[in-house]
This record gives sequence, C-alpha cells and structure tokens, in this order.
Amino acid sequence: MKSVRTLWFAMLMPLLASPVALAELRAVVGGNVVDISSGDILKDAVVLVEDERITAIGRRGEVNVPEGADRVDASGTWLIPGLMNMHVHLGLILPGKMEAELANESSGALALRMMANAQGALEAGVTTIRMPGEHARGDMAVKAAIEHGDYVGPRIFSAGEYLAITGGHGSAPGETFADGPYELIKKARREISRGASWVKILISGGIATDGGGIAEPLMTPEEINAVVDAAHRFGAKVAAHSGSSIATDVAVDAGVDSIEHGYFLDRDILRKMKKQGTWLVPTIVVSQPASEPFFTRIGSPDWYLERRNSTGEEHWKMLQTAINEGVNIALGTDQLPQEPNDGTTATAREAQYYVEAGMSHMEALQAATIQPARMLGADADIGSLEVGKYADIVALSSDPTRDIKALRDIRMVMKGGEVYRNELAR
Repeated sequence: MKSVRTLWFAMLMPLLASPVALAELRAVVGGNVVDISSGDILKDAVVLVEDERITAIGRRGEVNVPEGADRVDASGTWLIPGLMNMHVHLGLILPGKMEAELANESSGALALRMMANAQGALEAGVTTIRMPGEHARGDMAVKAAIEHGDYVGPRIFSAGEYLAITGGHGSAPGETFADGPYELIKKARREISRGASWVKILISGGIATDGGGIAEPLMTPEEINAVVDAAHRFGAKVAAHSGSSIATDVAVDAGVDSIEHGYFLDRDILRKMKKQGTWLVPTIVVSQPASEPFFTRIGSPDWYLERRNSTGEEHWKMLQTAINEGVNIALGTDQLPQEPNDGTTATAREAQYYVEAGMSHMEALQAATIQPARMLGADADIGSLEVGKYADIVALSSDPTRDIKALRDIRMVMKGGEVYRNELAR
C-alpha cells in the first residue's frame, strides 16, 4: 500500500509540472475614449485589460497600471468599440464571372476562402459580424475554428443556411426548395439544431436572382408566420430579406427581428417598424455608386447590373425615410466588411452613407457599434468600451463623433485584449 506521503506527492506533481497561468494584463495608454452612448470623450485615458475583458477605464494617473503589464501607446488617437457588420457572407458568390470561377469550389476551398475573408474583416476593424445565410455549413466551421483559437477572425453570429422557397430569391431554376409552413419550419429547426442563433428567410425577390420582383411578396403570410413562431420558440431571432412593403408588413406583425435591405419600403411600413422596434439592416452600399467598381471587377452580367441600378434610387429614398422616422438601424453591407469602396472599406463607406442620408456622425457611429450589439442581444458584452465588456477596441487617427470619415483611418485593432493590427507608431 502506498504511503500518505507518496499519494500527496503524486497529486502535487501535475501542479508542479503545469504552473497556473497568470492573467494577461494589457494597458492601452493615452487614447481618447469615446463614450458610445453619450458622445462624451475621456481624453488621455488608460484602458486596463485583463485577459479578454476591460477591468478599468480612467484618466492617465487615475488608473494604476500594474507592473509587468503590456503597454500599448495609443496617444493622440480616438478609441472606439470594435466595429460591427450585420450582413456578411464570408463565402459570397454573385452572378457572373465570380460565380463561374467558383462553380466547382470544394468544401475545403470554401472553408479556406471564408477564413481568409474573416481575417481580413478583423484587420479592417470589424470585431463582430452576423452571417445571415451561408451554404455548405461553412459558417459554423469558421465560427468554431475562431472560437477555438485555431484561426483569426471576428466574433460570429450566424443564421446557418438561408430559407428559400421554390422560384424565389436564392433559389435556382428548375430546383425545388422549401415550400409551405411545415417544410420551412423543419428547415428552420435544422439550422437552429446546428447552432444558428438566427434564422434567415427570403420573403421577396432580390437583386442577385434573375426572377421574382424585388418589391413583390413571394413568401406567403402563413410561411412567414410559421418560421418566426418556430424560431422564437427555440430562442433564435429571425432576419428577413425583403424589398417588399407588403411582405414586410406581414413579417413585422409576425414579430420578425430584422429586415434586410428594405429596398422599396414605404413610409407607412417604416413607421410600423419603428413602433414595433423592428431593426433595419440597410446594406445601402451595394446599390450606390461607391460599389460600382466591385461589380465591374467580378464581372456581373447585364441583367444583374440593371436590377441593381434600377433599385438604387428607391433604396436611397427608403434609407432617408427610415432615418427620418427613427427606425432602429444596424450597419450591414452585404459585401465583405473589408471590400474596397471609394478609397475605404465597405463598412466605413456604409456608415458614411448613413450620414449623407441624414444621420448625425454620432448616430452613424452607434449604428456601427452599440446598435448592432443591441440587435444581437449581446450589448452586455460588446458594443461599447465599459468595464466588464470584451476589450474589442479600434484606434482612429481622428474624432469620429465630429466626422464619420475617421473610420477610414484605423491605427489599431484589438479583439478580446489581443492586438491584431497595430499602426500606432506611424
């Protein structure tokens, strides 16, 4: 029989061989911290980070920086929460040359492409994205790899595969998709069981599908109501692609959580959305001049460009009306967050369009940070720089509360306390 001394030694050996890891401490020093709710700015501040979360924020000299903490000198910059983009397809495929080149893409190649796009999004200052509909289940693989620490990328909230009806947006000619309430309920439950926290339904026509009017209500009221009810029973939220006031009216009454694009929505339905608290994710950049070079580069066919161009004017009027009516708006681009547009990224240009359409600079900044966090129901953890929240921090060279174009010059990107981009020295 082993002695008590031998047993204690055996129990202690793993502890001696594997010392307890000390908390990682980091101090971001000298930046001007933007209060994303009020617009107030705390100048020459210190943001203290322990592991992934913020533990203290205060003026330099008021916050004790522990000995041995890694210092990040952010002097002369403005510190904002990590940007968010609520309409991202990391595996984006659009009609034309792009579609032809990726026609035989393997699942492995898709995953690698999505991972590269995820890394690019983070480097562009986007620390959280929502993926409203992918294919081949690549979204869940990418999300798991990032959360496990195997790859670099933003926090991901996903809707899994989108729910399309036969002949509707997102479908393919001659192929059968989900039809009727019960088929759609089953598909919604399938995506939720795979880990989706959102469900995406395509309730009207869209720009990228040659067939079905963009402003036409293609999904029936019974189908819309069934999916919203089924998703909410499992605690999942519902995003609805819609350019139709009629379809959106049904969806809002059903309790849908967000409307994507909203190309042709009229004032009455926007007022209803405001009253009900329904979110709008405008993706305005895809129908406006800033994205024209992108569609030329990917070889978009004439029919696609005609649908896009004919939609742009009404889409812009819709955004102006939504802002005027005070609809809850969360930034989304329907392009990769880092996609070049007008000398900047799609994310930054989207926010700039919001100001051009009537938002204040501060409101546009909120639409890119705290508003998406609220829409996700994640504002206890992300969306603002506060003690206890994740240290998702972006440093800018100028004040975004005075000019949203400040988002064009990002100097540092931190997610969960780790610095992934640092140009503070230049």
